[in-house]
Amino acid sequence: MRNRTNAEDAIPARLKRPRGWALLTLGVALGFAAVTVTRLPTLALWPIAAGWLWLAHRLRWGEDAAAPMPRRRWPWSLLPLSLWGIYVYLADSFGEVDLGAVFFHLQAGISDHGGGERLVAAVLYTLAMLAVLAAFTWLVRRDGRWARHERLLAAVLLLGNPMLLGLGQRGMAFVTEDGAWLDRRYVPPVIQAAPADPPNLLVLYLESLERTYADRERFGDAYGPLAELGRRGVVFEGIRQLDNTGWTMAGMIASQCGTPLMPAGLLHDSQFEPLDRVVPGVDCLGDLLSAQGYALSYLGGASTRFAGKGRFYTGHGVTRVRGRETLAPRLEDPDYLNSWGLYDDSLYAFTREEIRRREAEGGPWGVIALSLGTHPPAGYPARACEARQGDHDGEDILYAVECSAWLAKRLVERLEAEGLLANTLVVLASDHLTMRVSAWEQLIAGPRANTLMLLHNDLIPRRLDREGSTLDVLPTVLEAMGFRIAHHRAGLGVSLLSREPTLVERHGLEAINARLKEETALQRRLWEGLDLPRPEPASVRAEHSGEEPRALPEKSASEG
Repeated sequence: MRNRTNAEDAIPARLKRPRGWALLTLGVALGFAAVTVTRLPTLALWPIAAGWLWLAHRLRWGEDAAAPMPRRRWPWSLLPLSLWGIYVYLADSFGEVDLGAVFFHLQAGISDHGGGERLVAAVLYTLAMLAVLAAFTWLVRRDGRWARHERLLAAVLLLGNPMLLGLGQRGMAFVTEDGAWLDRRYVPPVIQAAPADPPNLLVLYLESLERTYADRERFGDAYGPLAELGRRGVVFEGIRQLDNTGWTMAGMIASQCGTPLMPAGLLHDSQFEPLDRVVPGVDCLGDLLSAQGYALSYLGGASTRFAGKGRFYTGHGVTRVRGRETLAPRLEDPDYLNSWGLYDDSLYAFTREEIRRREAEGGPWGVIALSLGTHPPAGYPARACEARQGDHDGEDILYAVECSAWLAKRLVERLEAEGLLANTLVVLASDHLTMRVSAWEQLIAGPRANTLMLLHNDLIPRRLDREGSTLDVLPTVLEAMGFRIAHHRAGLGVSLLSREPTLVERHGLEAINARLKEETALQRRLWEGLDLPRPEPASVRAEHSGEEPRALPEKSASEG
């Protein structure tokens, strides 16, 4: 009995009381939330937690002398805290929370996703949030000061949650005075004239492999293989990311359709049933090229059922769509798969086969391939890179970046060696900026840009530093292929090979993103045929200085 008493006495008295554990839990949670949703360095977590504990000690939060409230009272802040927990989880998973991505994936389909590892994180987050809620409940029941002001705190937490703020902004789009700002600037893509010998097209979407990695001071030689390829072609710097273009489907639609992806189902819409068609109201690259006689193919390592990729491509002129479902059974090693699907070396081997097949069929062809080797959080480096780079530690994204860049370069070189790119425009582009990865703090330390480079014998190698976005990829690719389009414009994009100012150059990212939050007309255009609800007609009080027309027909004059 005496030994047990001595052992108990050895435990610090503070650790035997719930107050210390409750305050420590809340302090660590506050610090973690702060560094996750802001650009503070990770190490700032501990000073923030220490500051909370110091304040709690000075103000004697949770001590018996603080006139406790009834112990069975449930705090009003439990729901707001839970919503903040969801937001922090999303921010920790993706870096920046895009509600448009959440809504679109719920609507287009999230089956066959490869994010199984995030399920473990979700369980851990849930357990951590239960501890936070328990600690906060204890504090409110123990300290009358917290109990008296806790309802005000609940209101502040609700109003300050960026997730709820975003929902409110989208809801206000229903009553905005000008919900057609972007739609007035939209020019339906039309090919006016084609070259005598139209080139083939190879588009390599490099998952999350943004041009920011080209900064050698921050990332070393990880981007090196792509930089070598770029010396032979046209490299575009300054390709920024607009809202509603920051995930894979949104990035591909932005670059192929010239418009942000505004999901059909947002707060004021009722279109939450699975989609049969994806952006059926606009013409995209596949529609334009198929009308010119191109045979088009899409290959991706992940499932075509995820996020509506298959429905998008089959609905926009692509006749052969291949993903994990059809490619995995053809692997020599059926176990050589990651949680999302095929590794990039396997995907590129099938891409070569597809190009050979299309070349043998005759006529112009277009092949679009989407890698997944640099998919956050750590990437999925292919087996082919191990001999060159050594073993992957399972966390370093720069290893995956270098691997993916090298495999893309090797694919281009092998196709050239076979003579399959003799009259082919090769486009290498990141689908979007990366989400949270091991190099996140270095990535957000300065301006970020997407990868975009064009390779073709007729293009003079050069670097073009222009402020644009992925919306400008569609008209740029069309003009690089020799097609003539009205006033160098298609969708909301402007050819970066022309001297016409882009939307970003004319208005800036912040102004365009602000307009996106209010836009309803372009959303209805994208989803024409899905019977989106229309707001009551309202007077449009847009300011027109004469630089742009009020409405743009198919063959409109250029802006300005």
